[in-house]
Amino acid sequence: MKSKFLHLVLCLISFSGFGWGPTGHRVTGWVAEQYLNAKARNKIKGILGQESLAMASTWMDEIRSDSTYNFTADWHWVTIPTGMTYEQAPKNPNGDVIMTLNRVIRELKSHQLTHDKEVEDLKILIHLVGDIHQPLHVGCCDDQGGNKVRVKWFHIDSNLHRVWDSDMIDETKLSFTELAQSLIKPDKTVFVNWQKSSVLEWVNESMTYRNQVYAIGEGTLGYKYSYKHFPIVRQRLIQAGIRLAGLLNQIYG
Repeated sequence: MKSKFLHLVLCLISFSGFGWGPTGHRVTGWVAEQYLNAKARNKIKGILGQESLAMASTWMDEIRSDSTYNFTADWHWVTIPTGMTYEQAPKNPNGDVIMTLNRVIRELKSHQLTHDKEVEDLKILIHLVGDIHQPLHVGCCDDQGGNKVRVKWFHIDSNLHRVWDSDMIDETKLSFTELAQSLIKPDKTVFVNWQKSSVLEWVNESMTYRNQVYAIGEGTLGYKYSYKHFPIVRQRLIQAGIRLAGLLNQIYG
């Protein structure tokens, strides 16, 4: 009976939302490439060939169209009910973004993978470091990470998850390189602290934005919401990129 109840809870809290849209993920990959050391850059080129981190960053969303990868759907997110820690929260038997990131980091650091497995793990790592920095990929409740929160974005039907994934970013009309180049670089002390932080710390940071993210009034969103919250998007994108670079330099540099 207990296992059936847990399964029901997990079904209620699961969601299928994407992480950042393509532009956001590519920003993270582009930023990371700027901070790779020479050894890591050369090793990654040997794995990905001519594919940049920016282009590889969207692979996990692209494979959603291939049913053989359905088992990866729950790896993009985690639900931690408000008032709980990750350790206290019910665990998804299919895995979550925290479990998956820790696993692929461990596997990549082992340097024991076949080439095909290494390519796959590397692309998963690039993508999920981005996902975990999108506040709504650390869900709070049964609204599927904001997917069930219906809103109007400039009078067009949307949902809160999509607003954070792509609506605010796309509204800037910037390419991923333009947006990436516009991000404010941290000073050296902050940079080092960002790279020293753990996966669970990134999760806890995402959780701190919940009150702001859900402050949607009657649900008609536009310039005012973006003006107040887009700085969070910019912060999370550059943090993700710098932290991804730190991981890649650890693994390959």
